[in-house]
Amino acid sequence: MTHKLSILDLAPVGEGQTSSEVLQNSVTLAQRAEALGYTRVWFAEHHGMPSIASSSPELLMAHVASATRTIRVGSGGIMLPNHVPLKVAESFHTLEALYPGRVDLGIGRAPGTDQTTVRALRSFDPSKFAEQLQELMLLSSGGFPPEHPFASIRVMPGDVDLPPIWLLGSSGASAKFAGQQGLGYSFASHFSQTPAGPALAAYRDNFVPSERFPKPHVILAVSVVCAETDAEADFLASTGDLMQVNLRRGQFVPLTPPEEASKREYSAFERSIIEDGRRRNFVGSPETLRAKLGAFAKDNQADELMVTTILHSPEARLRSYELLAEAMEIEAPA
Repeated sequence: MTHKLSILDLAPVGEGQTSSEVLQNSVTLAQRAEALGYTRVWFAEHHGMPSIASSSPELLMAHVASATRTIRVGSGGIMLPNHVPLKVAESFHTLEALYPGRVDLGIGRAPGTDQTTVRALRSFDPSKFAEQLQELMLLSSGGFPPEHPFASIRVMPGDVDLPPIWLLGSSGASAKFAGQQGLGYSFASHFSQTPAGPALAAYRDNFVPSERFPKPHVILAVSVVCAETDAEADFLASTGDLMQVNLRRGQFVPLTPPEEASKREYSAFERSIIEDGRRRNFVGSPETLRAKLGAFAKDNQADELMVTTILHSPEARLRSYELLAEAMEIEAPA
């Protein structure tokens, strides 16, 4: 069965690699994904993490869009509490003007960093997220009433609209709101501690059709490592295992090669961290993943799977996406 696949690119940085090299790898990946038939590629917003080079998704989007022709590019996401809504509106109006019909605006409410960096970002109160989102949309549309102090503001470029908005969630807190607003919804099942089902039900049950989304659209983000065999995939995934342990320790270090990560000896507690992470990840050969991902998408009635792959080797990472495209039978553009 054919499935719609997309990519969430965190721009992972491995030991011995530079961030500059990693960002150029993002271009190569997007170009290959376009040729394979992936629907979209989104870039995350993380700050102060040596293992992730994606700190400014809107800049990565512009660079990748200029190097591709048809694949949609988006943010996965813009962490709205880190930004003033007017600036987000201007950035995404500009992207829409430059690459019409190819841009997605994925929005989240988490800061994407530690509390010290949050202070440096001068982040807003996350409890004000709904108000910020409303301000963003009203600024874009010029929809403030005449008596509002922002009524005279015009977002430029002014001859385009905001791209389609997708709310990102990992706990279900924003699912009902996304449905009520007639937005797209993306659930981060790759790191969520809660199952996707209740959140997706809340989204669909409360969905109000909109111009951009006449019907609900669910993207499920999944972590995948695909290789020629189950054993090879398990070996490669050891990099991600160690990353999970390091993150729990508060150590944001570049990714360790699997040759070293696979030989690490872990405590019982660290092993529990790895096992917990593996329960949320999909690791295996194309045949293994075809069955597991197909069942996962069907069980959750997902319209689309968005795949993130954390590997040390850029070549192995690219190959994982190639094998997955073949396994899930997505159609390459003519």
